[in-house]
Amino acid sequence: MSTYEYLSVERIDGVGRIAMERADHHNALTVQMAGELRDATNDLAEDDEVRCLALTGSGGTFNTGADLSTFEGDATDGRRLRALASRLHGAVRNVATAKMPTVTGVNGVAAGGGFGLALSGDLVLVADDARFEFAYPEIALSGDGGSTYFLPRLVGHRRAREIALLDEPIPPAEAVEMGLATELVPAEEFDDRLAELAATLADGPTRAYGATKRLLNKSYARDLPAQLAAETDSISDLSRTSDYARGHDAFFGADDPDFTGE
Repeated sequence: MSTYEYLSVERIDGVGRIAMERADHHNALTVQMAGELRDATNDLAEDDEVRCLALTGSGGTFNTGADLSTFEGDATDGRRLRALASRLHGAVRNVATAKMPTVTGVNGVAAGGGFGLALSGDLVLVADDARFEFAYPEIALSGDGGSTYFLPRLVGHRRAREIALLDEPIPPAEAVEMGLATELVPAEEFDDRLAELAATLADGPTRAYGATKRLLNKSYARDLPAQLAAETDSISDLSRTSDYARGHDAFFGADDPDFTGE
């Protein structure tokens, strides 16, 4: 099992949980930390024993993007930004396209690269003392971390431009209302709710979840006939899984299905 300097990673009862552990720097990203996130999310996403991936921060912060104290503030930072962004983007891809459900637990500020990372989860929990910030205009940079991909898809193009250009902090209740987050959770209940939600997803029909995610992700690139054909193939293929047999039996029985993810 890999070890990391800036992350804690655990696998418990089908849940693969990552906590970013650079709280003394508000979980801001260095190139090394971004690489660790890429590698850890890839390891969990490829682990057949993991049926839900959960990502959160430590120290009351989710992630505040790049650690600007490691930059020079001039053109030499182009190389550093490229190295950091490429590693962060690997993590974002892993979370957004994992074959199992993913949950991001926004337990504090999610800004800059952390903003896009937060939005990459299938479900996004947000604590009632957290906030979202695009943040890039403050340092005259454009968005990364998938923020310019997720924003228009979640809130629409007009609202996405407002968020990106005006760069005003987004309170948690507003984030849920506009679709950036899934659920608002009291801070004192946050860890328990994150664990509960991840466990619920880990007990579900993992392959069906993954197939549904793929259909949703690819729907933007297909016309309706192509999407309908993909749905036909997918639902037919899933009939060969053991979870389908378990679900079918439970549908006509008295007990809930005991899914195994197979």
